[in-house]
Amino acid sequence: MTRALLVALLMSTPALILPNVSTDAIHIVVLFALFAGCLVFIEYLSTYPSIVEFRYAPPFNRLRFLAIFLCVLTLSVIARGRYEPNALTSFLYTLGYIVGDWIDFPYSPVRLMVIMLPDNASADLVLAVRTASGMAYMISLATLTLFFFYVRILGWPARNGAFNVWVNLPLFDPTAGGDVLPRLQRDGRLNIALGFLMPFLIPAIVQMMSDLIDPIYMDDPMTLIWTISAWAFIPASLIMRGMAMGRVAEMIDENRRRAYAATQAMQTI
Repeated sequence: MTRALLVALLMSTPALILPNVSTDAIHIVVLFALFAGCLVFIEYLSTYPSIVEFRYAPPFNRLRFLAIFLCVLTLSVIARGRYEPNALTSFLYTLGYIVGDWIDFPYSPVRLMVIMLPDNASADLVLAVRTASGMAYMISLATLTLFFFYVRILGWPARNGAFNVWVNLPLFDPTAGGDVLPRLQRDGRLNIALGFLMPFLIPAIVQMMSDLIDPIYMDDPMTLIWTISAWAFIPASLIMRGMAMGRVAEMIDENRRRAYAATQAMQTI
């Protein structure tokens, strides 16, 4: 129940923080919040897993939720500062501006997000996108650093006890064919590679699709918040998944080596 309420709160955060939100937008936000909360409630209520990975290997999902929640929350506070500025909004805006300006170099993900904007975009919109991108990118990098610390220094997920591949990886079929170990290693590397490429691919894909369909207008604060949050969260989530699958592959390899060593020791006795 707590997880469902937190997910519903995540979906509602921009509408709760931003002033002058239209009634239609509030209705849509409430609908999405109820749907997301019910989905998470049903998933964690069931005994057997369905789509949520690493259910019993904390803090994987907690870090992912914290990353997207902090991203949405900070971007919402920054957007509120355009209408009702205060010390907190000014601090977050300045921090995002500094980070965005620091990583806004040619061919960087932030520069590509700025280039994605239409040619008639105002200077204020360009600055808002750069600031939001810098803040979101900083949060995603901090999350990846923290998860790397858990994996390499604290030995996640072995420190939590026995790791059940079927429960924690419901979308991975160990009986699909071939050895599990190289498949896990391949999927882990693929997720990490996609995670590194996504910040560069998403702006390019959006810009190409804008020629076929209506382009995304980021003048609306809620559109800006969710677009930048997805742009930063999806690649970080893919990289975390790749790191986790690589770590699971290492654990399986270590267990096999110990089992082979024990078998050879028994044969020599």
